[in-house]
Amino acid sequence: MSSSVPLDLAPLDLAALRALVADRGGTSVLRGALPLGIHDVDTRLAQGGLALGQLHEIAPAQAGDEPAALGFALALVARHLARVRGEALLVVGRGHPLPYGHGLAGLGLDPGRLLLFDVASDGDAYRALEESLRAQGLAAVAGLIDAALPLAQSRRLHLAAAHTDLLLLVLRPPEADSPNVAATRWRVAAGKALRDRFGCIERPCWQVTLDRSRNGRTGHWLLEWDHAAHRFGLAGALADHAAEAGPGGILGERRAQRSG
Repeated sequence: MSSSVPLDLAPLDLAALRALVADRGGTSVLRGALPLGIHDVDTRLAQGGLALGQLHEIAPAQAGDEPAALGFALALVARHLARVRGEALLVVGRGHPLPYGHGLAGLGLDPGRLLLFDVASDGDAYRALEESLRAQGLAAVAGLIDAALPLAQSRRLHLAAAHTDLLLLVLRPPEADSPNVAATRWRVAAGKALRDRFGCIERPCWQVTLDRSRNGRTGHWLLEWDHAAHRFGLAGALADHAAEAGPGGILGERRAQRSG
């Protein structure tokens, strides 16, 4: 049986989502936090890593950095799944680019452990995220939204996540800032990636800024991602913004808008 939700579900079928995640079996997650594995980063996070069961917000630094932000988010998911059993759910609205199998594997994320759920609006995305947080069998949940994350909606997600040990990520557009209860807020831009002798990207690289860290400290780093070891590392000196260092080719073509 396929491990992906069909991408043409419309309208949103929460009953199908409920049944899907209920059939996934139990997970064995590490309670507490997901460390990034870099001392200078983890010591700025109150729990020594991304707190599980709390909301974390990720945004592109500016227009054009959306692939980099998604790549960073999926690297976090890949690191988490390398440590636990279970699967991840990615809730994607229409018009957003989709990751594809080969690119996911290049990030060290088994495509068979990522469920894709298609929605038509931010309202549907929030309902799917909340439903997933109440279900069993998932280790991580991430959603791509089209506008700022409202305070009231962030509280609903926070309350739903508080009873879980899931990694919860919400990716919003650049310039769509608004007050919310996210435990951390990250801004991500592409960095100059390390390339092999054939000119192919060897390790994705991102300029990552931690703008908010509840009970912690903020910071800015140039991070590399080792997909084989599922490990982040500090790159050398900060590099100029470079489009060549996106998420390593994880995205398929931007989906066409549906008619009707």
